[in-house]
Amino acid sequence: MIPEKIAKRKFNAHKGDYGHILVLAGSLGLTGAAYLTAQAAILSGSGLVTLGIPEGLNSIMEVKLTEVMTKPLEQTEALTLSPAAMTQIRTILPACDALAIGPGLSRNAQTRKLVLRLLPIITKPAVLDADAISALTGKLKILKNLRADLVITPHPGEMSRLLNLSINDVQSERVKTAKDFAQNYQVVLVLKGYQTVVANPTGQVYINKTGNPGMATGGSGDVLTGIIGSLLGQGISAFSAAKLAVYVHGLAGDLAAREKGEISLIASDLLDKLPQALKTIVKN
Repeated sequence: MIPEKIAKRKFNAHKGDYGHILVLAGSLGLTGAAYLTAQAAILSGSGLVTLGIPEGLNSIMEVKLTEVMTKPLEQTEALTLSPAAMTQIRTILPACDALAIGPGLSRNAQTRKLVLRLLPIITKPAVLDADAISALTGKLKILKNLRADLVITPHPGEMSRLLNLSINDVQSERVKTAKDFAQNYQVVLVLKGYQTVVANPTGQVYINKTGNPGMATGGSGDVLTGIIGSLLGQGISAFSAAKLAVYVHGLAGDLAAREKGEISLIASDLLDKLPQALKTIVKN
């Protein structure tokens, strides 16, 4: 059963009706993560998507992306986002409806500082993934004072580092782990993996049934982050956006697997099947 609905578009709709998403992603060697996230956001219905990227990598992204706008930002010597980019990001935030932060950012210490300084000033809904989640290790108290609705999307390894538990401990009690974290830190927690668990701060839990083992491939989570960010920007609540996104993500994977099989499935196949997945959901 589809967990949430997507409304059909109004005949007089314009791009401003469907959200402007700011994606902060990418670093040297990890531009693919930025591409997958931004492209997933635009394919999931966002009216506008802006990718904030280290300035030295901007020319690469302008070739890779057509419909997504790019914003070159201050960078470290390692070609990762620098804390100096805060001033530029602040100028972009008022025009944005949601943020997607983390894919391919790297674990550079300076980039981690940027993430930790940015979170307290955000007032728009956001999704954190990958290296933005790693930046929270040992710093979870920052989540207690946020002004924005937040979705966090760890895989079991990231969850184990956040909580200082073994992966076996996380996996043996996936629902309880996700539910406790969501309630303790007042966020929506998406614990990825087989039958992804989505939990909200009030104790509600959704267990996703779409998806297949072929989706265990690099970049799959970046696509999910883009879908969640897009739905947040379209005004869907954090819990509803997360539930719908994991369903859509898994359905796109299932459609791709029917065509290509599971062994050769790659993340860009999910992008290719997003339109069909979303069309199916609107139709039903």
